[in-house]
Amino acid sequence: MKKTAISLALMTISGLANALSGQVTDAAGNPISGAAVEVTGTLLQTRTDEQGRFSLDTASGAANELHINAPGYSHQTLRLENADAAPLVITLRRSAIEQIDVTATPLHTSTMESAQPVTVLAGDSLRRKQAATLGETLKNEVGVHSTYFGPVASSPVIRGLSGPRVLITQNSLDVSDASRVGPDHVVATEALTAEQIEILRGPATLFYGSGAIGGVVNVVDDRVPASSDSKGAFQFGHSTVNSEEDASFAYTGGGEQFAFHVDGFTRKGDNYEIPGAAELESEHEHEADEHEAHEEHEAHSVGILENSASDSKGFNIGGSVLLDNGFIGLAYGRLERVNGIPGHSHAHGDEHGDEEHGEEHAESEMHEHEEEAEVLSDLKQDRWQLISELSLDNNLLSGVNTRIGYTDYEHVEIENNQTGTLFQNETVQARVDLLLQEFAGWRGAVSIEGKTSDFAAVGEEAFTSPSRTDTLAIALMQEKHMGDLLWQLGARVEKVSIEADPIPWEAHEHEHEGEHEGEEHEHEEAALLVFDELNFTPYSVSAGVVWDFAADYNAGVSLTHAQRAPSASELFSYGPHIGTGSFEVGALFDLHVTDEPHFDYGNAVEEEVSNNLDLSLRKHSGDIGWVVNLFYNQVGNFFYERDIGFTSEDFESHAHEEHDHDEHAHEEGEEHEHAHDHGALPVYVFEQADSVLYGMEAQMAWQFSEPFTLTLWGDSIRGKLKDGGNLPRIPPVRLGGQLAYAHNGWEAAFGASHYFEQDKVADLETATDGYTLVDAELGYTFASNFGDMTVFLKGHNLTDEEARVHASFLKDRAPLPGRSFSLGMRGTF
Repeated sequence: MKKTAISLALMTISGLANALSGQVTDAAGNPISGAAVEVTGTLLQTRTDEQGRFSLDTASGAANELHINAPGYSHQTLRLENADAAPLVITLRRSAIEQIDVTATPLHTSTMESAQPVTVLAGDSLRRKQAATLGETLKNEVGVHSTYFGPVASSPVIRGLSGPRVLITQNSLDVSDASRVGPDHVVATEALTAEQIEILRGPATLFYGSGAIGGVVNVVDDRVPASSDSKGAFQFGHSTVNSEEDASFAYTGGGEQFAFHVDGFTRKGDNYEIPGAAELESEHEHEADEHEAHEEHEAHSVGILENSASDSKGFNIGGSVLLDNGFIGLAYGRLERVNGIPGHSHAHGDEHGDEEHGEEHAESEMHEHEEEAEVLSDLKQDRWQLISELSLDNNLLSGVNTRIGYTDYEHVEIENNQTGTLFQNETVQARVDLLLQEFAGWRGAVSIEGKTSDFAAVGEEAFTSPSRTDTLAIALMQEKHMGDLLWQLGARVEKVSIEADPIPWEAHEHEHEGEHEGEEHEHEEAALLVFDELNFTPYSVSAGVVWDFAADYNAGVSLTHAQRAPSASELFSYGPHIGTGSFEVGALFDLHVTDEPHFDYGNAVEEEVSNNLDLSLRKHSGDIGWVVNLFYNQVGNFFYERDIGFTSEDFESHAHEEHDHDEHAHEEGEEHEHAHDHGALPVYVFEQADSVLYGMEAQMAWQFSEPFTLTLWGDSIRGKLKDGGNLPRIPPVRLGGQLAYAHNGWEAAFGASHYFEQDKVADLETATDGYTLVDAELGYTFASNFGDMTVFLKGHNLTDEEARVHASFLKDRAPLPGRSFSLGMRGTF
């Protein structure tokens, strides 16, 4: 922050090379060591020594603005104008609320210096919150919830939005997995080896494109090192709720001209313990035999969430050439993960069982086989990244940042050791940020980006056609300090093209002919439905201002008009999505409700249009710090999945003659091992409708004595359709608090979060009861010959509360884990 609580004497910058020097102190005049001092808009930066002193080699006109930050202090931004020849003396004020710089944007910003709300997890705070999935790691951040597809797959939900609206990136490049297609797919990135995780709440389309209309989660690690400063870290631990063992390490080092990095992790856990039964009793189970079968199946899952074990491992290795004006580096990463899919079971048995054994026997056999079914997801990802950051000294550009990524992702769903559906995603992405020289006080960047994604799902549960998405974009971002105001402006335009492979399709008008013309017509090969190539040109514009209206306070206002091209799965889906227990139909298909309901291809779709307003009020210095955000997001042509009240059996003869090959094989005497009978799945159709989402986010930190800090937080989200009704799976109101103690190496914390009942539900959606989760942790840090070491003990859900996540497709089949304790050690060297 730019504030007047600074005692300084500014120096002139002559036409010759000069050393810009000074000292950073606290309010009492004590030196602050390790403070970061950087010339804004360049790669020129340094850290203060033990006496708080710093020195930067700079040239004429190169240093127009400095940014200074240190852990536990409020940031400072200084304009170097009307200078005289004396060293700088800079005073930083303490802050009870954590402030961290953001790397996710080409412009400099921090959690307190952005018109748009930003959250950053880093350092010990990140280490304490790390979990097996990204969604569970971030679920207690204000404005962020989790899809929670059991403990094995969980993605962030930002202000009620998830899926293709929330972009997940790793070092600002798309993670390129299948997690944006369905909540049952794992996010292919790892928090254990991350340096920090950045959350941009609200539209971030200017920086990342239309896929970020709801927000961005950027996982930052050091796989492409920017310096050769030697640093290392490790962690290992054990969790009781699933007997999970985890371990990770990271090291960066090198010399004057070369830096290298290596990291790795492993995590393995059994099925999770849960309070009570996994599945809520269905209100529609009226018949005694069905109820008895349900109780028999339920008995096997009381206290355990079946099929929730996981085993994952990965590593990254990279190196950089260090230049006088920056670095150029390359990294390779490998991620492997095998996990169960909770709530994912098939009914196995002879498809002619009704004829041979009678309906009652077939039903009991089905339940028996459901209990034996084990469905696994086997994920592998190879990822290459080339990253460079170079400062320049010419009349137009101050620097060029380049990021190029190639990702080869696949995961296979395996049932009883047999391969089912294969999901693949191959992505090539290149992004260049041209950092512009300051002109008339305006500083910014031009961003040029291209991305190609080939996505395919092949197998019996392939609910969407293989598709290719090409994107080309250009964006301009600018900011300017004008007195106590920081203006931030931006615009972006994209060209998005989507094409998909044809799918088998039997036109509705021919369905009755088969009934009259005989059995042979039922086995004729279905015609192919050829999809048209779709092209979109979404654009975004944004204006924001941060106003330092008083000492220690600022206010932010951000207005964004953003458009989003729909994803391939929202358009082309037509089939059973067993992970979510639904039959999904894309927006290109038009529903006709007749005596025999059916879908026709050819529905028109448009870009999603968001008009978003963010208001923020912040107190960033002193013993009390707080942030309050209000947001209002009006979305036209909003894509959402609507439960239309039909089941897949109502449409099963219309497309996807899945079992023809099994029937022919049976007739020819071939071995018929099993057939998948998905049963009557509810049909969810992607539709477009005008909607509105609004809410509030608040957090406060009060350091009422030297060792004690009280933190309170809460958020609320309301999602409605403009024509009436509620959006599905909108998270409930929640409140949380934590009392933390830190003194002489000891750290302790006790906290609770309460989730209120969510009864503002969509049609055919059930309400979710409220619950309270109680957590605690204790740690001790000590010095050793290897560096600082911390031994920790954590307890989660100490009251063993049954808790179900309303935003989850599995809320009635997979509660949150029960009481858990984790013991471990972490260290830095």
